[in-house]
Amino acid sequence: MVEEVVYQKFLEWIKEDIPFWDITTEIIPENCYCKAVLLAKSSGVAACIEEVAYFLEKLGFKVEILKNSGEEFSEGEAILEIEGKLKKLLMVERVILNILMHTCGVATATRKVVEKVKRINPKVVIAATRKTLPGLRYFEKKAVKIGGGDTHRFSLSDMVLIKNNHLKYFNSIKEAIEAARKVTSFSKKIEVEVSSPSEAIEAAKSGADIVMLDNFTPNQVAATMKLLEREGLRDKVLVEVSGGITIENVEEYARLKPDIISMGWITHSVKAVDLSMKVLEVKVMHQSST
Repeated sequence: MVEEVVYQKFLEWIKEDIPFWDITTEIIPENCYCKAVLLAKSSGVAACIEEVAYFLEKLGFKVEILKNSGEEFSEGEAILEIEGKLKKLLMVERVILNILMHTCGVATATRKVVEKVKRINPKVVIAATRKTLPGLRYFEKKAVKIGGGDTHRFSLSDMVLIKNNHLKYFNSIKEAIEAARKVTSFSKKIEVEVSSPSEAIEAAKSGADIVMLDNFTPNQVAATMKLLEREGLRDKVLVEVSGGITIENVEEYARLKPDIISMGWITHSVKAVDLSMKVLEVKVMHQSST
């Protein structure tokens, strides 16, 4: 069922790219067939290869996956082999390349961060955020998972996350958490975004499951962790640090031993992996006369 939903996504993107018809491929006859490969022009981690293969197979192509999602590839390696009508393949070429270049970029960046952090703090979780491009959340979250990260919330329906703008309505963090408990299922965790060590203590004492230290400097995180330990609260909550964290400064935060480091960077600011499609063979199939 998930595959069909993803397939419909691809069809939407094709409709965006071909609102009427592809005037360039009109020069290619329908009876022209080809063999082509998707080539890596830079190294990376494969992601969402299976989704692209499924889409192509639904369009009538024969597809061989050469690099499964999660596998690393080097510059010059082929990750997918495709056989079928040249005209149709040229019509979808840009869409499949765009999605794979982006998802492989996300998976590659996530793996680099995870490997970097695990050397310092094996227990910390590197998580994505909801800073995903509209229409691409499935693919970006999947790429994060493939890269070894945590998907965090998929949507607003997954978990309560009380932020500063929510708190503007309430007199205290405790009041906001109590309100959330009244309207939320027992199955949902409650996280509170805080902006100071004292707010972190209040959230922990008020029954938050997760406390997010938002835009804290490393020194502020260290001070908050010490305060939570002193109050006997450290083991009662998960501590997430978030805001302005990149591959350049993530190690500094990992050393402070939070439970989770969430990074919008791994979905919205990573460099795409360079991929291209190369047609290897072209054959015109002439209909035999009877």
